[in-house]
Amino acid sequence: MKINKYIFLSLLATFLCACSEDFLTKAPEDSINTANFYKTKDDAISAINGAYQPLQWPKLYNMRMWTTDIMAGNSIVGAGGGTDGIETQDQANFVTATDNQGVLDLWRGPWPGILRCNIILQKVPSLNIDENLKNRILGEAYFLRAHYYFILVRFFGDVPLQLVPVEPGDNLYPSRIPKDQVYQQIIADLSQAISLLPQREQYTGTDIGRASKGSAAGMLAKVYLTLGNWQRVVNLCDTVKNLGYKLNANYADNFDPQKENGIESLFEVQYVGGAGYDFWSNENQSSWLSTFTGPRGSNMVEGGWGWDQPTQEFMDAYEQGDLRKDVTVLYEGCPKFDGMDYKKSYSMTGYNLRKFLVPRSIAPSYDNNPMNFPVLRYADVLLMKAEALNELGRTAEAQLPSSDDNATLNKVRTRAGLPDVSGLGKDDLREKILHERRMELAFEGQRWFDLIRVDNGQYGINFLHSIGKTNMSTKFLLLPIPQKERDANPNLSQNPGY
Repeated sequence: MKINKYIFLSLLATFLCACSEDFLTKAPEDSINTANFYKTKDDAISAINGAYQPLQWPKLYNMRMWTTDIMAGNSIVGAGGGTDGIETQDQANFVTATDNQGVLDLWRGPWPGILRCNIILQKVPSLNIDENLKNRILGEAYFLRAHYYFILVRFFGDVPLQLVPVEPGDNLYPSRIPKDQVYQQIIADLSQAISLLPQREQYTGTDIGRASKGSAAGMLAKVYLTLGNWQRVVNLCDTVKNLGYKLNANYADNFDPQKENGIESLFEVQYVGGAGYDFWSNENQSSWLSTFTGPRGSNMVEGGWGWDQPTQEFMDAYEQGDLRKDVTVLYEGCPKFDGMDYKKSYSMTGYNLRKFLVPRSIAPSYDNNPMNFPVLRYADVLLMKAEALNELGRTAEAQLPSSDDNATLNKVRTRAGLPDVSGLGKDDLREKILHERRMELAFEGQRWFDLIRVDNGQYGINFLHSIGKTNMSTKFLLLPIPQKERDANPNLSQNPGY
């Protein structure tokens, strides 16, 4: 869904105090607003396009979501050293304070998307437009609202739950709602999305990449994985399989900007090169990944600011012969990138991220990288099902050989060039699956959520202690509510320990 232009809504009312300054200015009289906008099919399409846009922003997938792998111990900030990325360094060292800019971004990032979804869900049902299109747009809005809330609840726990647009005279100082209620709303929204959305194959042209029935089913499986409802995970993963999703034969195809939205993709944040917007603005529609993570001083890609440098411990976690290694990281002696050799002097750790680098032939300047960001892939679905089967006591079934059509874990391992796993007990298989998730989904913003969900977060605490991050404690399983937001809204309580 390479949308090069959005119609931005100038809203009559602000949504919470959590919206950024961009949403707090008074709309000029000649702007589109909710009173004169929602009239036609084109209005509804423009509105739902705008609801996707906050996913693209640096507050979410263009920076803060992927830097959680640094928190999770896969990498260090690297960059220019010193105070460069100090907010992420503090998060990764577990000295996060309530004024941390990265935390503020993660809190503020989802709310504009939630607001846009709420307006769509309020306005679109009454429009006299094609029913199939109406259902699709409503399904997309339910999916996106659930996704935005899923981000918030995993990072912050209890959050305000706003399901209708805020109007003048409404309560502008909402309290946090228990996370269980937030999860129930997420489940309800995703269930609605599954019923309303078309299958992936029904999208054509510029609509390819929109949320589909598979997107919603896979996301709901991840919600139930987080909650430990294992049978529902299995059922939903089977639903995704029956919708026709498959693994790419080549792992690298998942990170090729010329092969986006492929057979393995359930949902990607869509980016486009050459959109003509300022690189640092919210309107920017190009990805930051190649620019930020390219080796510093190497001239291998445009930009190349050296963020997200893999640690030695992460590199040592690769099994011998794992084909994903050469796709994921740069190391001295690795295959050339765009005809160039890598030197370990480019990095503080001796390693750089390769997975999201884009050659100059595709991104000729630092500000026009078109590579999408993978939010949910079928490999993740297979590993979710394997974990759920194991937790249900169906441990042998979770280790079916890769030749079996119902195989899960071993299908992922076979693509990686690794031998099948067999004969493991429940505890050992759990560790193997979590290891496989780490290597398969490395630097895709998934590892942190795995660390904090298993054994109520104790798995993550133990792992982080084992790699020397001894500051990690139960307190840091949730991020603090930013003090700036609590100053603006006295009804926002703080998470324990902050």
